Amino acid sequence: MSNLIVHGGSPLKGRIVPSANKNAVLPILCATLLTREPVRLHGVPEITDVKKILEVFRQLGSSVSVDFGTGVLDLHHQNTHFDPAKDHLPEEMRSSIMLVPGLMARFGAARIEDDVKGCTLGAREIDPHVEVFERFGASVDRAADGLLLKVDGKLRHNDHWTDYASVTTTENFVLCAALADGTSTLMNAASEPHVQEFCQFMQMLGAKLEGLGTSRLTIHGVDRLGGGEFTFAEDFHEIVTFLALGAITGGDVRVKNSQPEQFPLIDRTFAKFGVQIVHEDGWSRSVVNGKLKVKEPFTRNILQKVEAAPWPYLPVDLLPIFVALGVKAEGSVMFWNKVYDGAMGWTTELSKFGAHAFLSDPHRMVTFGGKPLTPAEVESPYIIRVAIALLMVAASIPGKSVIHNAAPVRRAHPQFAENITRLGARVEWVEGD
Repeated sequence: MSNLIVHGGSPLKGRIVPSANKNAVLPILCATLLTREPVRLHGVPEITDVKKILEVFRQLGSSVSVDFGTGVLDLHHQNTHFDPAKDHLPEEMRSSIMLVPGLMARFGAARIEDDVKGCTLGAREIDPHVEVFERFGASVDRAADGLLLKVDGKLRHNDHWTDYASVTTTENFVLCAALADGTSTLMNAASEPHVQEFCQFMQMLGAKLEGLGTSRLTIHGVDRLGGGEFTFAEDFHEIVTFLALGAITGGDVRVKNSQPEQFPLIDRTFAKFGVQIVHEDGWSRSVVNGKLKVKEPFTRNILQKVEAAPWPYLPVDLLPIFVALGVKAEGSVMFWNKVYDGAMGWTTELSKFGAHAFLSDPHRMVTFGGKPLTPAEVESPYIIRVAIALLMVAASIPGKSVIHNAAPVRRAHPQFAENITRLGARVEWVEGD
């Protein structure tokens, strides 16, 4: 178990350069299996899931050379091999399901482990992915420890309309369609910034893709994909996290941000808590005049609301960050997670700080902020940004707090504790019970 010790009460100040987005890096790593040409990636973060996928590539015979100090990764899948009977994919990592298209395209076979999962965000079914694989011609059989998939010949083109705008399902569709035998179209495609970045990488490899950033993607299958170099953009999740840490501690944090055009709704959400976001010269800054205070709606007798759903809504992954602001800000806010069942059930941990948060149902939480808060020992669920949200609350309270089971932070944010220490935070990792 990895715990974070937090000595709170210090305003965070300084400049920070975010790492790449895990949710762009992982599908792009999986996409490299589609080509036999060398690929060089810049800005690769040293996080748990990246290391797991690179270890799989090594076990399959691929050439892997990485320098996490510079963030440069060289991959060459020229001599890669795969046997579904003995080669297993990483467990406890949702993104491993995106290795399936590359394996099917190259070897005509793949597998899905029974334990494929990520953060504990309620029920996260694999059926939409299996449906996509079947539509491209895969047969699916249940084995003792997972599903075995087989393809006879090339993947076949198809048109598909998803039940909901799932990021990973969209990426799996694109991965399958890139080398399929014709033109494929996906309706209700996800369009998050990391999906757009993934599609840009696919285009760099030579994929013929239209509709980038929209809910309708058209992919014209090609015979082969090439190689090349690609540089990752800053993670907007991490940008928001550092801006929120500056705001909740009463500090002044500036964060490198090369894509402020993605932030209008995020900026307006910050404003609901009395935080102004300023974008200038490639940097973003959070400004708070006085204490955090919830903006009262003009409509009488309703709560201020923060609703999270697939892009272009506010991203669901950011909701815990704003819950932390809601606990600290004077006033009441209703938070609505429109995607995952049961992902809001950590109100009991907030209450240990003295916060007043009420779970209305599996999708909605109400915070009654501005209450006196005290340091506490809390237990994080296995959700990356819930661990960070608990850290945010602890960082805003003078005294020593402990975030137990904070290891999920390492799945997405390399050197996170070290980065916020440079901003003036007093935090440290402690291994053990």
